[in-house]
Amino acid sequence: MKILQLCHKPPFPPKDGGCLAISNISCGLADSNVELDILTIETEKHPFKQSDVPEAYRDKINISAVHVDTSLNLVDAFSSLITSDSYNISRFFTPDVDMKLTEILRSKKYDIIHLESLFVTPYIGTIRRLSKAKIVLRSHNLEFMIWERLALKSGNRAKKTYLKVLAKQLKRYELATLNDVDGLVSISFEDEEKYKLIQPNLKTINIPFGVDMSDYSSTESFKPKSFFHLGSLEWKPNLEGVKWFLKNVWPVYHAKSPESVFLLAGRNIPEEFSQKNIPGVQVVGEVDNAQDFIKSAGTMIVPILAAGGIRVKIIEGMALKVPIISTSVGAEGIHFENNKHILIGDTPESFAAQMLKTDDLNLMNEITQNALDLVSRDHNNTSLIQQLLQFYNQLLST
Repeated sequence: MKILQLCHKPPFPPKDGGCLAISNISCGLADSNVELDILTIETEKHPFKQSDVPEAYRDKINISAVHVDTSLNLVDAFSSLITSDSYNISRFFTPDVDMKLTEILRSKKYDIIHLESLFVTPYIGTIRRLSKAKIVLRSHNLEFMIWERLALKSGNRAKKTYLKVLAKQLKRYELATLNDVDGLVSISFEDEEKYKLIQPNLKTINIPFGVDMSDYSSTESFKPKSFFHLGSLEWKPNLEGVKWFLKNVWPVYHAKSPESVFLLAGRNIPEEFSQKNIPGVQVVGEVDNAQDFIKSAGTMIVPILAAGGIRVKIIEGMALKVPIISTSVGAEGIHFENNKHILIGDTPESFAAQMLKTDDLNLMNEITQNALDLVSRDHNNTSLIQQLLQFYNQLLST
């Protein structure tokens, strides 16, 4: 089988959850002996070098990258409000990428063209014009629902209005795109059910984020009264969630456990968090090794209020046997039981109450072992890739 994977950011190096989700598909397909080519957009935030490809895959994957400036342009952003174009999507389309894609499609015939996320769907027209391959969209999130939720949570009237317009534009584009693909791969069961309601005739499969358990070694000792959030605050759901946690949850919990600490780690942390000097809060910034940090920093905090898809960091934390406290929205896409695999809190009071439970080391050991078993069962990348290949073959037979 010949597959072209079209990506909005490079799978290598897997520097964040999105890159890792792409990378695990790339490596899984390559290990399954398919003929895999990758065309990826690279940006200032996500640059690419051939040396970033792991040595084990340099002979298995042919990867090309085209640089695109996806930085925010206020003129284009505001003009999109007038033209009804979705600026979030259009900034990923450039003639350079289109030309490279044209060159690739004219030189080789593919069976499947696998689109990583909605952001590369503007190239569907070129694909249809030059290829008879089946087009599969892998949805990392239902994008418009993220912005609808952010709009609902926003207390600022102007911001709420802008987010509603953005969500409306995205929804119109996203729903229209479903008519242009042959199949859809959701990253969570909840998203798949939503897509089926929107487009009942669309062929879908749920392939959640998968891991190779050999890449993870569990933490040797749990660090009590230490909590952390790891993730880029450039992503709006992370930023809004952390603000909610620090304003509404942390004061409630810290008043009962004043010796506790909260470590805020990741890229693009606004200066305001350092300036506030919140008791017990330490701004760490970007870390060199995410796994090492997760294993040493205590309990993972995932205070997401508006998102879709699945939180890769939760799956990684479970694989590393780290306790996790999340909102229900943050843990969507994972077949968990509250207080068995993960601790869930949706109000400041309930979230703080779950944090107090981490003093019970026996309970934490039980929960983290249950979570490890869940990941081993539901998120084995080898098994998930075989399901994906079966889905490809079903599409090719129609």
